[in-house]
Amino acid sequence: MRGSPGAKAYYQQIRARGTGHQAALRQLANRWIGILHGCLKTDTLYDEKAAWSHIIDRAA
Repeated sequence: MRGSPGAKAYYQQIRARGTGHQAALRQLANRWIGILHGCLKTDTLYDEKAAWSHIIDRAA
C-alpha cells in the first residue's frame, strides 16, 4: 500500500465502512488479483491510474 495511492485509498474506504484490518486486507488482495488477472487476460502492462482511477476520484 505504501507504493500505491489507489490501493491505500481503497483500503481506507473499506476501513471507513467499519471492516476490520484483516478483512480489509483480504478485500484489497482480491482486488489486486482481479486487476492482475485483467492485465494477463488482455496482455497489457499494469497502470496505476487505470487500475485505481475510480477509487482515487471518489476519495478526492
